Amino acid sequence: MFAVRRGRLLRQVRLKDGRTYTQHCTLEVFEAVAQLVEARREDGVTTNELWSALPDLPCTQISIALAFLKDRGCVETSGRRSHAASATLYEDALMEFHYLVHVTARGT
Repeated sequence: MFAVRRGRLLRQVRLKDGRTYTQHCTLEVFEAVAQLVEARREDGVTTNELWSALPDLPCTQISIALAFLKDRGCVETSGRRSHAASATLYEDALMEFHYLVHVTARGT
């Protein structure tokens, strides 16, 4: 489950034993991931390639951003490779992020 609070993308994770915890991703990391996936549209990317290409960014945040892009249909996967679902992935990603901001704000 995803939400946005205080400008951060949040992912609620439920463990097998029922406990939950929240992971977060900043908008800056989210944008960097979206830009890179769009730039590598032809070949696609793997999570490890994203981590290597964005060494100054937290791996967990990169993974959250990619999971959100997959969840929203902005990214399609084939095996381990993720490909932009459109030629305007970056714009699509930001639209989904800001839509979630709006939906989250209405729900609180």
